[in-house]
Amino acid sequence: MTPGEASTSRAEAGGPRRAVQARASAPVVPGRRHGGSAAADPAWRTPGPLRITMTDVHVQGRRAAMLDVDRFTLVSGECVLLAGEPGQGHTALALVATGRLAPHTGTVTLTASDGSATTSPEALRAVTAVVDLPGVSEPDDTLTTATVVAEDLALARAASGRTAVRRWLEAHQLWDHRADRMDDLPGPVRTALLASLAAERPGVRFLVLSLPDRHGGDPAAWWALAQAFAHRGYGVLVQSNRSSARDLGATLPPARGGVAPRSRPVEALRGGADEVPLVELTAGTDGPRTGSREAS
Repeated sequence: MTPGEASTSRAEAGGPRRAVQARASAPVVPGRRHGGSAAADPAWRTPGPLRITMTDVHVQGRRAAMLDVDRFTLVSGECVLLAGEPGQGHTALALVATGRLAPHTGTVTLTASDGSATTSPEALRAVTAVVDLPGVSEPDDTLTTATVVAEDLALARAASGRTAVRRWLEAHQLWDHRADRMDDLPGPVRTALLASLAAERPGVRFLVLSLPDRHGGDPAAWWALAQAFAHRGYGVLVQSNRSSARDLGATLPPARGGVAPRSRPVEALRGGADEVPLVELTAGTDGPRTGSREAS
């Protein structure tokens, strides 16, 4: 990606790093041709399942390939863990899968339950949110939890005054963290906070949780969070390093050097909503807590 593309992507990803107006109005990252119907198509507004499919996707960096994906699918109601080597491939994957970066070759298709399909980046962006992507949608380290909540509630076109922020923080058991800087939050709390805020945005059906393991904590905490959102009907793509995937019980082929392996993420885990435990989306200090309450 060029510096200009990266700057545009920060705005499009919708994190609390930039002013709300800039994030809401930024154009799509320029690239090759897009096709498909407009985002306003009612098929994408219906409650039925949706599917994102990446086919023969290639993103070329300045010196080498950044991303190569032969085929990947994500359906609303399931969570998938993709493991990869450190580098720009994580950024490219998150942005391409959500219509925020055009691949050099290949297609990303959004399919509705009635069989209608589109490759429109506007439609993809309307139903997706990129959570905590480094250098793109991650919040500034110096912002407090309350400030981040206020900005993201405003982005979601919800009430964002002091009273609304307090109610939201109390409902998510985060009031005690209201004055904490983002870089002081425990990793699982940070991920739960930002994912829950992204889910507030109207029309969002898919969440991309980018490298939650970089903030420390038990990988089981953020994976349980992903499962909880899948149980609520969201499609959740989690990106992590290979070591975190192994900590979660995934069996991965040994990493090898070279450009191609670094540009190809590995699917480590996949689970549907019927296969995951019920989890309360409560961002306590230790992350989400298993509970008996039905997901809504």
